[in-house]
Amino acid sequence: MWQIAVDSQVLDANSSYSYLLWCRDFAATSVVAEIDSQTAGFVTGYLRPQAPDTLFIWQVAVDHAFRGRGIGVAMLDGLVEKVAEQGISVLETTVSPDNEASIAMFSSLARRREAEMIRQVLFEPKDFPDGHESEDLYRIAPL
Repeated sequence: MWQIAVDSQVLDANSSYSYLLWCRDFAATSVVAEIDSQTAGFVTGYLRPQAPDTLFIWQVAVDHAFRGRGIGVAMLDGLVEKVAEQGISVLETTVSPDNEASIAMFSSLARRREAEMIRQVLFEPKDFPDGHESEDLYRIAPL
């Protein structure tokens, strides 16, 4: 997972240790896709402690060798279906304004689920100490 995040050159790559902990502690709200014993992609998510009906999607990534096969959409759809069956009714994620592929993927999810998608600025560049661009919050409901 860590290598896929690094190779994406789009995602913020967390430490390799954080991905190991994520797989242990948030396995119920995350997905790892394997094809022929290779990690093809992943979706990391968690339930927001202050809003336990809300699944926050942290990262969606597909290895370069497996792109164009609908793996990211399939992982996200499967995870959303699973948590919706458990009563989770809201999905949140953040996307930088220039990440058109992610915006399109989440917009498509909202359309397929006939849900409303609301966008608002969550963090502005001035909120980051390292020159990060803004992050917009997307809220999709009901799932």
